[in-house]
Amino acid sequence: MNLIVAVDNNWAIGNKNQLLISIPTDQKHFREETTGKVVVLGRKTLATFPQGLPLKNRTNIILSKDKNFKVKDAIVVHSVEELLEQLKQYDSEDVYIIGGESIYRQMLPYCDVAHVTKIDYSYEADTYFPNLDKDEDWVITADSDEQTYFDIAYEFLRYERKSNLSN
Repeated sequence: MNLIVAVDNNWAIGNKNQLLISIPTDQKHFREETTGKVVVLGRKTLATFPQGLPLKNRTNIILSKDKNFKVKDAIVVHSVEELLEQLKQYDSEDVYIIGGESIYRQMLPYCDVAHVTKIDYSYEADTYFPNLDKDEDWVITADSDEQTYFDIAYEFLRYERKSNLSN
């Protein structure tokens, strides 16, 4: 299972229910990685999308504790166990965890690959992703050249769980 996230120097991912910055090439990278795949997200992340609607050309699975929560064109599950059961019908390589913070934290133990856009800046933030650089279970297996968006430098990194590499 994959996850995809953009983080700043402090592994921050958001502030006041918004992304820290929208970088067009990062958004393109996200679309290219997830189109035609399964995306898993929380209700609050869904609310940040245009009109609060699921992403087009993907299977959207929303994890929400709210038993009454329903959304058109998406599958809603209410627990990690129910989510994992739902995901059994898909190839795990086609599943992407896309946020927010609590969904990332709950699903990180089940992921083997992390697609991380590392932004060389420190933003004001209130939500964070676990720092994979400090987690000995994860290693960087690919990185892009440094890119810039106006004066902000960033790069695309691929982290893989070490136990997955020995298979």
